[in-house]
Amino acid sequence: MQYAAPRGTHDIMPDETPLWHWLEEKFRRVTRLYGYQEIRTPVFEHTEVFARTSGESSDIVRKEMYTFEDRSGQSLSLRPEGTAGVVRAYLQNGLNATMPLAKLCYIAPNFRYERPAAARYRQHHQVGIEAIGSQDPALDAEIIGFGRHYLDDVGLTGTALSINSVGCPNCRPAYREALQAFLQPLLPRLSEDSQRRFETNPMRILDSKDEGDRDLTADAPVMLEYLCEECQDHFARLQNHLLDLDIEFEVDRRLVRGLDYYTKTAFEFKHAGLGAQDTVLAGGRYDGFVEQLGGPPTPGIGFGSGMERVLEAMAADGIRPVASGPRPDVFVATMGEAAHKFGVSVLGQLRRDGIASEMSYGSRSLKSQMKQADRSGAQLALLLGDDELSKGAATVRWLQTSEQQFVELDELPRRVKELLDATREAPPVSPAPQE
Repeated sequence: MQYAAPRGTHDIMPDETPLWHWLEEKFRRVTRLYGYQEIRTPVFEHTEVFARTSGESSDIVRKEMYTFEDRSGQSLSLRPEGTAGVVRAYLQNGLNATMPLAKLCYIAPNFRYERPAAARYRQHHQVGIEAIGSQDPALDAEIIGFGRHYLDDVGLTGTALSINSVGCPNCRPAYREALQAFLQPLLPRLSEDSQRRFETNPMRILDSKDEGDRDLTADAPVMLEYLCEECQDHFARLQNHLLDLDIEFEVDRRLVRGLDYYTKTAFEFKHAGLGAQDTVLAGGRYDGFVEQLGGPPTPGIGFGSGMERVLEAMAADGIRPVASGPRPDVFVATMGEAAHKFGVSVLGQLRRDGIASEMSYGSRSLKSQMKQADRSGAQLALLLGDDELSKGAATVRWLQTSEQQFVELDELPRRVKELLDATREAPPVSPAPQE
């Protein structure tokens, strides 16, 4: 092979796509239950959309974005996460004027330049939701409940929910000062990334994956001890709503999110069977985001969930749903040139009538065609030969039982539809009672 897929990407092959469709439909089903409407945004945006909202010092902006200049010299970036493009579209298209609470969902690829690992790709696929327009903690509970519902519908049993509050612009300055005072003597011993974050976003040091950093910061002050009254009330009410919804959770005082736009609620669902990269769904509140993109003060909250990560967790739990690709109802087998020509027209008519149909192309023996018909999963086979054409009838054969009947050619599409409809409507056959 001269070419292969770029490192960190993967092909989703035809025998895998039914499982992806199954997972997408699980997500879509929950969006219908919770009233979220789908939005589709461009796969690339002006770089400033991500840099301004995610934080210039975030790993996404500094190290992970695929950024390029177009022919006019504008800096563009492939989408590294879903929220920024959705909020930009929300503002640009005036949803803030027409939807007091915009409840939006998406299924889309994201792109990040990072070291590939199990279920972590440079192009990965994500489902997500965003609710823009309310600061009610009951909405936070709805978003988290949606995530719980989706993961339960998928069948995952090993997921645990952690929540925290990361405060707001009113209470963060005092916490930042206390955290930096604690970290200052430790700076020479912290990792390079944590040393860099000390000035730009010291809270992110608590999220470091470096074991040395985690040991050094084990006794660091936490945001919960510095919350203002509003944030305390919001977090307490969220916990009460989750209890009312019978959603189990634990408060993780060190939980922060990797993007600068988060405020108040932060949450993660983790799966025990995934090792170090164990987050399957995560999100939080972003009440200042819309303003950062030039809009009026507008609260919002959402989550994203990597599809590859969820599929990996399903495999770890032994979940193997029965998911199959499209299969025809009818297979048209022909013998002879005239019959083949007629079969092509019958195939087209069956498809126009809403009957999934297939046939063999090229010169193949009847035996070979019937083997293909069996492999296709079709219920009926239409056998057309030059002799049948001269007699004005075709053979309709049930592939499972080999029962067959003759049908006049001008009645063929209508009669085939009747036979299939009768099969679909027939009640199940009860086994005969044993003596």
